[in-house]
Amino acid sequence: MTATLAPIPTPSTTQVIPAQPTATRLIEASNVSVFYGQHEAIKKVSIDVNRHEVVALIGPSGCGKSTFLRSINRINDLIPGCRVTGGMRIGGQDVYDPAVDLVKLRRQVGMVFQRPNPFPQSIYHNLTFGPKLQGVTKRSELDALVEQSLRGAAIWDEVKDRLHVSAMSLSGGQQQRICIARTLANKPSVILMDEPCSALDPIATAKIEDLIVQLKNLVTVVIVTHNMHQAARISDRTAFFYTGELVEYDQTSVMFTNPTNPKTEQYITGRFG
Repeated sequence: MTATLAPIPTPSTTQVIPAQPTATRLIEASNVSVFYGQHEAIKKVSIDVNRHEVVALIGPSGCGKSTFLRSINRINDLIPGCRVTGGMRIGGQDVYDPAVDLVKLRRQVGMVFQRPNPFPQSIYHNLTFGPKLQGVTKRSELDALVEQSLRGAAIWDEVKDRLHVSAMSLSGGQQQRICIARTLANKPSVILMDEPCSALDPIATAKIEDLIVQLKNLVTVVIVTHNMHQAARISDRTAFFYTGELVEYDQTSVMFTNPTNPKTEQYITGRFG
């Protein structure tokens, strides 16, 4: 694994709008490639993400967007034969430095998956599991952290009287917000979301979308979505992936009204994908 950060290039085939001068970059990917054996699933992707920004990754199935997302907190390390080249930095730290503590990295960069995956235990246990592993044992501190995290996930009022019932008894949308609250309890700086609404009904989806917009006041969010309307509603910038390449990256309002690359326009208007 090589992970030397080089200046972020702007290939002639990719329109990349850099971070605004007044913004602080949090995630910097430079020439990131991801291989499964000999297959190059991600091809030299360079992208930046600002603090307190929502970035949507869009593209047809199999285009590499989820693979790229998982390279940010090294979840791909769990896949046999997977290797990553290029540079990935979060807050200036080289994520792929051999000295990086993966447990700390995944606390800093939380993950929310397609289907809600709460522990089959109480809501309270779900939220205190991570902090207890970090050495937080005082009941008053745990209680405060639970309330803070549930409020951050916009679900406190719905479950404040049910903290000791199983999280599995909640609806799918509520379970997903519990998973987001569980991630917030670890005090991350980034939350990665891999199609978090794909298993939810429209009402639950709307609540998650509203929550994501609110979350950027607390954290940075990078979300994979197949839903063009969702990307348009919630993201500040959008990256379009196709066959493992970053085709275009721009302000969402520009991407959906005046894309630079014809492939982007064809995908957004539904001519393929």
